[in-house]
Amino acid sequence: MKGESGGGKSTSTYGRIYAVVRRVPRGKVATYGQVAVLAGMRGHARQVGYALHSLPRGSLVPWHRVMNAKGEISLRKSAGGDLTQRILLEQEGIAFDLRGRVSLEKFGWRARTGSEIRTGASRARSN
Repeated sequence: MKGESGGGKSTSTYGRIYAVVRRVPRGKVATYGQVAVLAGMRGHARQVGYALHSLPRGSLVPWHRVMNAKGEISLRKSAGGDLTQRILLEQEGIAFDLRGRVSLEKFGWRARTGSEIRTGASRARSN
């Protein structure tokens, strides 16, 4: 899809991020930091946010499955984005507590190693 690989230098970086996010199964969530580590970018959780923000409307990358380390939806500049994310997650069976948090213990994705993702060894498995 146009725009899903970023541009220039960030193409491979954004592509790695999107590849990891595509692996997050329905009904599970990952954190920005977790995605960064699995994409080989430890310490660059913010870069994951930038990559997901750059996705075009209607993208097939399940951006809504990525949350902050507290299990909260990160605020967005665009109005309603956080509500959209919450609705999409609730449609997948993910529950929020009264503070608007998701239990990462219950709904957090237990990913395979980064090398398995890059080689495709974990494609047949899901969490």
